[in-house]
Amino acid sequence: MSLVPLTVKGAEKLRDELARLKGEDRPQVIAAIAEARAHGDLKENAEYHAAKEQQGFIEGRIQEIEGKLGNSQIIDVTELGEPDKVVFGATVTLFDDEADAEIKYQIVGDDEADISSGLISVSSPIARGLIGKQLDDEVAINTPGGQKYYEVLKIEYI
Repeated sequence: MSLVPLTVKGAEKLRDELARLKGEDRPQVIAAIAEARAHGDLKENAEYHAAKEQQGFIEGRIQEIEGKLGNSQIIDVTELGEPDKVVFGATVTLFDDEADAEIKYQIVGDDEADISSGLISVSSPIARGLIGKQLDDEVAINTPGGQKYYEVLKIEYI
């Protein structure tokens, strides 16, 4: 199995969620199950079934996060120096010709992507089109919404 790239911030976010799930959410749901059991008949006990369902979700999420962290290659973008081209982890300021505006994206792992926060997946069409580009390059990228035209204004590793 190949390693999946993950930024340091993305790994920290997953570790924080894992700690919360194990340290807070799991004990709370175990207590809720114990309390629901104390109410008697489990067949018709909605609180018990809801707590068991929540427990299943928590345990599944814990396994999912542990798997992601175990199969990831954590990349510290601040240690990449100042390469003159766009690579994984770069924060890229672009000029969007169609919108006549500047936009800023950071290229991150698939699990970290959040377009509303300017985090785009390394496997997205825009990121794939930007990888390897240099300052002042003009880029035409085929996206599901049609062809987009950008100019690379700034490349940062922060």
